[in-house]
Amino acid sequence: MSALRSVSGNNSAAATEAYDAVVVGAGFAGMYMLHRLRGQGFSVRVYEQGGDVGGTWYWNRYPGARCDVESMQYSYSFSEELQQEWNWSERYAPQPEILKYAIHVADRFDLRSDIQLNTRVDRAAFDESTSLWSVTTSDSKTVTAKYVVLATGCLSNARMPEIKGLSDFKGKVYHTGHWPHEPVDFTGLRVGVIGTGSSAIQSVPIIARQASRLTVFQRTPNFSIPARNAPLTAEERETFRARYPEIRRFAREEARNGIYTELPDRGALDDGDNERRAKYEARWNRGGLTFMSVYNNLAIDKAANDTAADFVREKIAEIVGDPETAKLLQPNNHPIGSKRICIDTDYFATFNRPNVTLVDIRSNPIEEITANAVRTGAEDYEVDALVLATGFDAMTGSVAKIDIRGRDGRTLNQKWAEGPKTYLGLMSAGFPNLFIITGPGSPSVLSNMIVSIEQHVDWITDCIAWMRDRGLDAMEARTDAEDKWVAHVNEVAHTTLYPQANSWYMGANIPGKPQIFMPYIGGVGAYRQICNEIAANGYEGFAMVAAPPVQQRASS
Repeated sequence: MSALRSVSGNNSAAATEAYDAVVVGAGFAGMYMLHRLRGQGFSVRVYEQGGDVGGTWYWNRYPGARCDVESMQYSYSFSEELQQEWNWSERYAPQPEILKYAIHVADRFDLRSDIQLNTRVDRAAFDESTSLWSVTTSDSKTVTAKYVVLATGCLSNARMPEIKGLSDFKGKVYHTGHWPHEPVDFTGLRVGVIGTGSSAIQSVPIIARQASRLTVFQRTPNFSIPARNAPLTAEERETFRARYPEIRRFAREEARNGIYTELPDRGALDDGDNERRAKYEARWNRGGLTFMSVYNNLAIDKAANDTAADFVREKIAEIVGDPETAKLLQPNNHPIGSKRICIDTDYFATFNRPNVTLVDIRSNPIEEITANAVRTGAEDYEVDALVLATGFDAMTGSVAKIDIRGRDGRTLNQKWAEGPKTYLGLMSAGFPNLFIITGPGSPSVLSNMIVSIEQHVDWITDCIAWMRDRGLDAMEARTDAEDKWVAHVNEVAHTTLYPQANSWYMGANIPGKPQIFMPYIGGVGAYRQICNEIAANGYEGFAMVAAPPVQQRASS
């Protein structure tokens, strides 16, 4: 394909910039997409809403923000030099270090020349007569591209809660997903945190050390495992690097979640009570997400799951001094792991501090925010600052903000009104040459995101190159293949305990959003094999359109 093309219409002096591909977003997905497409000789333009690269890690700067996948695994594998030269400082990298890594990648691979920052994509419309996308950005410019790739991220559209009076609050209001770039000091302030998901679980211990009083408003308690974070020694890094070939292979091909760990060979009820407890204790002391990998049936067998949930509830009771507070912090309305399990540093112990109060807003809902307080049915809690840890419109929210129009002018939002429909999480029928990275219907948020990102980017790049080599103009998912895939995703989900939780996996945190289990739970390795087989069979389930013999549009 060509490099950058100029397209003039109706003999107009104004030229429209034209690219082979437009990529939306310059997080880890968008940057790698740019790198791969450029390597194949395609012209690419990346539009990024933020002021720098990094995606999620550009926006989420709240106190304690940290990845829940170990640093040595939450990193690119496409460049051997990169993974050997970068020195992660801690077992779980903090947000500033992950952002620094993203910036390093952008500079090391000279990506910035094709990235336009501080620019939002507002609209993308497919022209059936030319098989081109017309992409309009927030600076009122329009470019054309044969392909559009949505690298918009799964947890990048922060959800503002609809609480009466919020706009009347006189103090500062912060959302964990849109934190200021300068440090926020809560010293001496009365702070209210609304929400107890992952961002609250990470930030509450730090805010509690600063605030004169911290009030945490909890609707639903979450399971959380200690991170056991620690500095990485040079020896630990070198040992890990030496094993990268096997670690990366295992994460791609054998792991369900793209994380290297021992695979269990038995179920929770195959061990006696003492042995089972010892194994849970060992994983609790090791820390991290692999707690859920101690047995092979925790996600599918409620009785087995109960043994793990009971263990964690007992731990919470051991840590938290006040029995009533401990009881409120113990999750009882969903199986452990059916919401993304959190990892923390001293979260539960923070509620032993004399300056920290937990308010149960399930039994005592927030009625409104006044000028200086959070009002529940029981009392007013005076606060000087509010932290909204209310999560994201996950997986589809960032896509939904773009006016995307496919065949016959139909919008993607119209098509997804009753829930997202994709084939493999990669494409949606009726939207030719529009690719989605880690979209609904793929392992996505159930996995180490970078493992899934690299797999999707490689598959998309290979696909576009395959089309170019065969003179193909357009590609889209077939409706029958899409319907079968959506049914398969739902069928697999309902063999597990995941749909039993009102989670953001289900869209349950967004009022009015259809409750459908969005990610594919079949596992990273199995999913990769399916994608590879479909590609090997000539992209089975996708409809291809050949380019016309004489193209009507200009190209250089």
